Amino acid sequence: MGDTAAPAPSRRQMIAAGLSSVVGFGFDLFDLFVLLYVASTVGPLFFPTSSPTLTLAATFASFGVSLVMRPLGGAVFGRYADRRGRRHTLIVTVVGVGVATALMGLLPTYESIGVLAPAVFIVLRLVQGLLVGGVVASTHTLGTETVAQRWRGLVSGLVGGGGAAIGSVVASLTFLAVSAAFPGEAFAAWGWRVMFFSGLVASLLSLLLFRATEESPLWRTSDTPPARARELLGREHRRTLLTSLALVIGAGAQYYLTTGYLPTFLGNVNEVPPGPRGELLVWTSLAILPAALLAGHLSERFGRRPVFLVVGALNVVALPVLVLAMAGFGPDGIGPLLGYGLLLTVCANASYAAVPIFLNEAFPTRLRATATAVVWNGGFAIGGLMTTFVSLASPTVADIPGRLAIFLAACVVLFLAGAALSRETRGALEREPVVTAA
Repeated sequence: MGDTAAPAPSRRQMIAAGLSSVVGFGFDLFDLFVLLYVASTVGPLFFPTSSPTLTLAATFASFGVSLVMRPLGGAVFGRYADRRGRRHTLIVTVVGVGVATALMGLLPTYESIGVLAPAVFIVLRLVQGLLVGGVVASTHTLGTETVAQRWRGLVSGLVGGGGAAIGSVVASLTFLAVSAAFPGEAFAAWGWRVMFFSGLVASLLSLLLFRATEESPLWRTSDTPPARARELLGREHRRTLLTSLALVIGAGAQYYLTTGYLPTFLGNVNEVPPGPRGELLVWTSLAILPAALLAGHLSERFGRRPVFLVVGALNVVALPVLVLAMAGFGPDGIGPLLGYGLLLTVCANASYAAVPIFLNEAFPTRLRATATAVVWNGGFAIGGLMTTFVSLASPTVADIPGRLAIFLAACVVLFLAGAALSRETRGALEREPVVTAA
């Protein structure tokens, strides 16, 4: 392999690396999620149309453009992380995302400056997506490269699921607090701006933790030159790239069509008011972490591939059924909505828990940050676009649950195909992965 042996990291180093990875990813997801929580408010302000579902689709499209930029950000900052290190990349990208998010809160609306408003809004979403893609290059490698083998599945679930939980919980709590501080029309006037401003605060707070974090020992002791992103497209890595993409697209779609779409589903389909909706979202967000930790740890014991296959087989039935069941309740059905929402969240978020470590193990150290960031961001970008397609495929709000169930079933099938065609990677982090040419 040509690399010197990495020294055993201290307990403090492992804890700091794990926390930095999960907090960095969580706060950046929070910045990305803010739009999902204010979509129904921001839509008419920046993308006014005569159709509520078309306005909603346009708003989700602005969310989608940031997702599309994530693979490019992964390639750019992944190369940077493979050259300069995971920790330095983490600091640069996390601060950048916070600034881009805060700037969205300063924008004039369509009523003030016309088409320039949505144009500038989309430009900032593009910049934000580029930087979020770069965050993944560091958060999805730093923690797993630092901890001992027996903890890598758990840390993978902690970063992927914990990051999602932190981002979602903080966004839910922020939404709850801002909704209370700016009730009714005040939220449409100033509340949504405060939501965006909070992104910068989250990024600056995360810097306090990064100061105590050391560089990845595997990266620091590697003496092979970093690879270029285009090497991912070569024969050596082609099959791994394609099967991994199928797996991550399916996992990303399960996440965004459930946890990501839930704020809109509860608001538009179930017509739950902002206050109770925020409380429901807090509880469902809290369920992400235990589900991801359990699935991640099980992948360390039984293997990455078996866990993917079992979770996929469950979700291909469970997710569509749960979505259709939730559609039968109105704003008074808080209890059943909470129960079904928790089940939906647990099942969907178990799907991607082992994905970070799976990607780390599938590619060598010299290409790891680039490959992990490109595949994760590319898969979740395409998966995230499914929310826009669901809205476009729904002529009315009443059509959303049925269309959502169909999209979920199809995406889980893709996830299962990617898992079935992938090889087992558990234990491959310290050695060069065995690749198969296509």
